[in-house]
Amino acid sequence: MDYIPDRITKDPGRSQDPYDDARLDVRTWPVEPGRYRLVAARACPWANRSIIVRRLLGLEDVISMGLAGPTHDERSWTFDLDPGGRDPVLGYERLQEAYLARYPDYDKGITVPAVVEVASGQVVTNDFPWITHDLFFEWRDHHRPDAPDLWPDDCRAEMEEVMERVFTEVNNGVYRCGFAGTQDAYDEAYDRLWTAMDWLEERLTDRRYLMGDHITEADVRLFTTLARFDAVYHGHFKCNRNKLTEMPALWGYARDLFQTPGFGDTIDFDQIKRHYYVVHEDINPSGIVPKGPERESWLSPHSRARLGPPR
Repeated sequence: MDYIPDRITKDPGRSQDPYDDARLDVRTWPVEPGRYRLVAARACPWANRSIIVRRLLGLEDVISMGLAGPTHDERSWTFDLDPGGRDPVLGYERLQEAYLARYPDYDKGITVPAVVEVASGQVVTNDFPWITHDLFFEWRDHHRPDAPDLWPDDCRAEMEEVMERVFTEVNNGVYRCGFAGTQDAYDEAYDRLWTAMDWLEERLTDRRYLMGDHITEADVRLFTTLARFDAVYHGHFKCNRNKLTEMPALWGYARDLFQTPGFGDTIDFDQIKRHYYVVHEDINPSGIVPKGPERESWLSPHSRARLGPPR
């Protein structure tokens, strides 16, 4: 969780978010169409956030995107999906090259998503919560006309609380279960996760999205975990009290989002499963990737429209 803190902002050293400190104490880079490349991976839930937000806001022609393959070694994510195994814009075989181009002695994790300056080939930032935040606030001049308001003012304070609980108890909660080193640590993580999942089930019973009638950043953040739950976290991470498909409100909510342009079309279940079941050799030493669950159920009717208008 130790990331490069740089930000890309509309004004040098300042944020457009009224809830943010106006004067920033980190290095800022200018908003400039065509200057940056978002490097992500469909397998990674943290990177999946940035793929979804870029798509929802209509920034595809403003910020290009490179996709790493689902498996990697201890050194770096690789561009093995591209012809010749190189990113066609950056020319790199490994994302690590962008980090080392800026920090020759970089010794932290080579993570996705990462924003890379195309001309220099240097990483700008890999601070994933701020990447999606700034795509909304700092790149507004380049959003599509009907882009959703992912950070609405009228529920901002509550949304921050919801996102914090989702992050600590669900997004990170499944990892605490999966990588627990003792039975006691696992038991505690498991109980915390399912307390939060039950809270979400109740919250989503009578509201279409986490904050009400419209999609927000909070929904993006929860969706990427839910999309991986039955395919990976239920078995691989031992989060097995029940499946997502056995929670009526959460399952309907997840399908509602999946069937919304910008969400389901960013999900590749084969890549997701290959990433977790192949890379995590300590958890799955055989490297066997399960065939299920099937994808078709994600396209079944969800009946969530009765709870509010889509957006």
